[in-house]
Amino acid sequence: MTQEPHDQDRWNAVDAYVTDLLCPADEALTAALAASDEAGLPQIAVAANQGKLLHLLARIQGARTILEIGTLGGYSSIWLARALPEGGRLVTLEYSPAHAEVARRNLARAGLDAVAEVRTGAALDTLPELEAEGAGPFDLVFVDADKKNNPHYVEWALRLTRPGSVIVVDNVVRGGTVLDTGTADEATRGTRDMFDLVARDPRLDATAFQTVGTKGYDGMLVARVVS
Repeated sequence: MTQEPHDQDRWNAVDAYVTDLLCPADEALTAALAASDEAGLPQIAVAANQGKLLHLLARIQGARTILEIGTLGGYSSIWLARALPEGGRLVTLEYSPAHAEVARRNLARAGLDAVAEVRTGAALDTLPELEAEGAGPFDLVFVDADKKNNPHYVEWALRLTRPGSVIVVDNVVRGGTVLDTGTADEATRGTRDMFDLVARDPRLDATAFQTVGTKGYDGMLVARVVS
């Protein structure tokens, strides 16, 4: 099999081809990205085809309750919330009050403000609050926040799920730096620690895959809670 050279333009073109055919944007999704840009949010939301993947995973899972750790402007939140059945609920946690306000407006514009709740504050503070309230168990958890805390987020995901729940962690390849054992980068160290945790925890059955596209070279981890 012939291997093509690394070519960001080609990766982008393939993403555009797939997106145009299988997951075209609509007014709410386009507006969410535009509003995030206007508010000066970093352009780190999932790509459209990745958002559609999250949507399909939630639908396949039959998720009625979803927890998202890391909201940004609510683009991925829209994809996830749209997968919920009537009566379903999404709780999404965002550190930045400014980002959370953008997300709330985007979710309201998409007609999802009654389905999705945006909570503001450090996730390691708001996750214990959810547990104290008896929230969950969540059917699907999507982790896409500060990477140095990935191990803690997965540990909390385990506390707030049940056997059969699915946990998805974004940005786990990091351009290949996940191989750097001696790295001083906190995000890479947190990702490696998360891999170690998932690998040794008998409650999780997991895999990870590499991705290329408009978001560069990265990947996702998908795990199922088995006990």
